[in-house]
Amino acid sequence: MSPSFRLCLLGLILTFSLAGCDSADRSTVVEFWAMGQEGEQVKALLPEFERRHPGIRVRAQQIPWSAAHEKLLTAYAGDSMPDAFQLGNTWIPEFVALRAIEPLDERLRRWPADALADYFPGILATNRLDSQTFALPWYVDTRLFFYRSDLLAAAGFTEPPATWDGWLQAMSALKSSDGSGRYAILLPINEWQLPVILALQRGATLLRDRHQYGDFQNPLFRQAFAAYLHLFDQGLAPPVSNTQMANLYQEFAKGTFAIYVSGPWNIGEFGRRLPAELQPRWSTAALPDFDGNAGVSLAGGASLALSRTSPRREAAWKLLEFLAEPAQQARFYQLTGDLPARQSAWNDPALAGNRHAQAFRQQLQQLRATPPIPEWERIANRIAYYAEVAVRREMTADAALAALDRDVDRILEKRRWLLARGVTP
Repeated sequence: MSPSFRLCLLGLILTFSLAGCDSADRSTVVEFWAMGQEGEQVKALLPEFERRHPGIRVRAQQIPWSAAHEKLLTAYAGDSMPDAFQLGNTWIPEFVALRAIEPLDERLRRWPADALADYFPGILATNRLDSQTFALPWYVDTRLFFYRSDLLAAAGFTEPPATWDGWLQAMSALKSSDGSGRYAILLPINEWQLPVILALQRGATLLRDRHQYGDFQNPLFRQAFAAYLHLFDQGLAPPVSNTQMANLYQEFAKGTFAIYVSGPWNIGEFGRRLPAELQPRWSTAALPDFDGNAGVSLAGGASLALSRTSPRREAAWKLLEFLAEPAQQARFYQLTGDLPARQSAWNDPALAGNRHAQAFRQQLQQLRATPPIPEWERIANRIAYYAEVAVRREMTADAALAALDRDVDRILEKRRWLLARGVTP
């Protein structure tokens, strides 16, 4: 090979290499943060997105749930937000207040007219503040009953009761049928969800005066709180926290308790952790209300948002649209067990044929959101604290609710200061 030929060949190689680099450089790289297993499993969906959008690549980063909130706030403070990211839907008001996320309504106007109606209404509402949509629901979460159908049948209840009074009768029958220290229901006392669910079912607002003050001494909340404490006072639920229950799946299998209020992640966990002979003997049921109607539960789950300062918002929006497609939500359910936010995705055979998921589909039609304010996470922690001290009888119910109102009023002090000056928090 002559020196001149080698030089020519080297020139051609360099030309094509540079052209390839230039082509890669022209690709838009979308930074996407997602939490927990979702951050890992979503990567299986991305090749199809990149095939459809050859000019866009997605760099997905998995963030542990335990660090996600702080990491997002740190990224915001450091002006290093990802282009698109997952948010727990109770975090949305906080990031709206920071002006960290982009309103989506202008983009959503280009969607088919019936697309937004395909979302569960109560979940979509958690993504909207002041008549603006700031995120798209990705998957949904709520709470309802998991129960041992065989133990309820042995106690005389072949069908799940239709009212809270009926469930209380069933719990009393379960408790009295075995005097060996077993319980009817497990309600970890370090969780705030059930006291709040019962209050929402009573019609309590939790906060008052434009969310400026706690409203926990309101008679409606008092009634709900008394109903919650009654479960412990009657010995129907053990006064234990999550950390004090060594293995709830083993205890459920042993019959230590027959009923558990939990979320959709436990469909998969019960399927994996309970013995094979017990699989036909557990089921799920939507919550009732106090009057025998369908009862509300919490509107939970996770959503997808765009960074307000991202220069790649259009490319990131294409990713959000892709992940919002019913087909992708159905596939994501198969990967993670996360329930789709789009109702049409529930027609997928994997969901339609899952008898345990159908109670969630029913419950998702009856949801209420917690107050849409940035301070809610701190308030929820105080609800859990005072519920626990009341269960342990370290304070009376009246004293606990009065202290809860005082704590919440302090948490909301800055909100009142801003509103008094005409500033929206």
